[in-house]
Amino acid sequence: MLHAMNQTLTLPVAGMTCASCVARVEKALKKVPGVVDARVNLATEQATVETSGALDAAALGAAVVRAGYEVPEQRLKLQVDGMTCASCVGRVERALKKLPGVLGAAVNLAAGTAEVRVLAGTAAATLIAALDHAGYPAHVPQEGSPRQPAPADREGWLVALGLLLAAPLVLPMAGDLFGQHWMLPALWQWLLATPVQFGLGARFYRAGWKALRAGSGNMDLLVALGTSAAYGLSLWLWARDPDGMPHLYFESAAVVIVLVRLGKWLESRAKRRTLQALDALRELRPDTATVRGAGGERRVPLAELRIGDDVIVRPGERLPADGTLVEGRTHLDESMLTGESLPVAREPGDAVAGGALNGEGLIVVRTTAVGTETQLARIVRLVETAQAAKAPIQQTVDRVAEVFVPAVVGVALLAGLGWWLAGAGLETAVVNAVAVLVIACPCALGLATPAALMVGTGLAARRGVLVRDPQALELMRQVRVVAFDKTGTLTEGRPALVASQALDGDDAALLRDAAALQAGSEHPLARAVTQT
Repeated sequence: MLHAMNQTLTLPVAGMTCASCVARVEKALKKVPGVVDARVNLATEQATVETSGALDAAALGAAVVRAGYEVPEQRLKLQVDGMTCASCVGRVERALKKLPGVLGAAVNLAAGTAEVRVLAGTAAATLIAALDHAGYPAHVPQEGSPRQPAPADREGWLVALGLLLAAPLVLPMAGDLFGQHWMLPALWQWLLATPVQFGLGARFYRAGWKALRAGSGNMDLLVALGTSAAYGLSLWLWARDPDGMPHLYFESAAVVIVLVRLGKWLESRAKRRTLQALDALRELRPDTATVRGAGGERRVPLAELRIGDDVIVRPGERLPADGTLVEGRTHLDESMLTGESLPVAREPGDAVAGGALNGEGLIVVRTTAVGTETQLARIVRLVETAQAAKAPIQQTVDRVAEVFVPAVVGVALLAGLGWWLAGAGLETAVVNAVAVLVIACPCALGLATPAALMVGTGLAARRGVLVRDPQALELMRQVRVVAFDKTGTLTEGRPALVASQALDGDDAALLRDAAALQAGSEHPLARAVTQT
């Protein structure tokens, strides 16, 4: 009889042809540590595996592959809300990886996405439910739709309001520089600091409580602890000497919250600008296409375009999908794919790519790839994958961040205990413990690396440089020479007439006659003459 804690996983297996294959797969699975039983169904091409402990889908899949068969897998992309630091990233990854059927997960903090490798047939709803339980709402983004982060206008106004409230609290520090000791009354400090603490700081309390409830810590929890300690200490000192002018720490709590919110706002702006680079690539595809059929021409949304449709593309329009030119001759601007500065001549029988700009001729293209299978869509996916993947340095940061919060709390407690045991008094001990928490609040540790990688790949994409592997960015510091295979990648992408000389000396008449001859042409060299 099997133990009550046994877990069951249905594993898809491809490549089996006979009962011998079934026996070989079962034998390979049973050799994996922790596997209690394995049953393989040849007809459904599935293996049912029971384990005595936690399921390790990756180990089971590797055993099947070593036996000479395949385990079909797929990649699911999720948009994850509520992540604020590297500790959140670690918690999301752990919540995903412990699910049956998950082979691997890579979470990108800056993009707010999770790329999950799962066994074929794994439902995205299972992943979403696990993330909801962990305190991070998630959903499947619509394929091909522009990703837009939350509007930053409201956040900007909140940050500006916080700066206005915190400025008077910091003003006494300026007086100290000139030998003047300014101090706002305690009541004024409390009135200025309280809206910042519980208004702008509310998001840190909410996120910190979710982390605490999940049994872990994150940077938001650290901000909430540090600022609450400074705020609470100030209330205690004020209550102990209500008629005097005690040194309070309201300004420390308010400034930390405002500065962290300012950093979040700047991060959101950088993220939005980076995502706009990918949106610009997507916008190279038109929203509709003109399809020629038995009933004549009809305009259809791009989502309704099918392989084998004959699409009419007029001069100045972009190709809606990859295909083969079946009628007409033209020049196509394919610079977004090839970097070629000049439009390329295309004739019937030539392959053409979606997103290319049609030149002077009306053409008919028979589609061979549509939607997510076009070259342009694959390029966008490559850039998105590069942004979601982790460079080696980021993996190191994530490992450090997992223990950073509890380590800071421990150091703060030790600092306070050390000062108290040294005879400095309870107040001094508490102040030093709070100082450790406050100084450690900003979450640059978990934010700087993913934000830098995302912004770097986004800016590169905007300039036509596609980064397939984020490790390449890390290795770029070692590059000393860059070689280009064509001069076209270094030009503006359009020819220009730089000089002319007439045999009779009348250069103006020469240009006038040449422009008249080329007035009806859309050839790139003709436009160079007419635009001079």
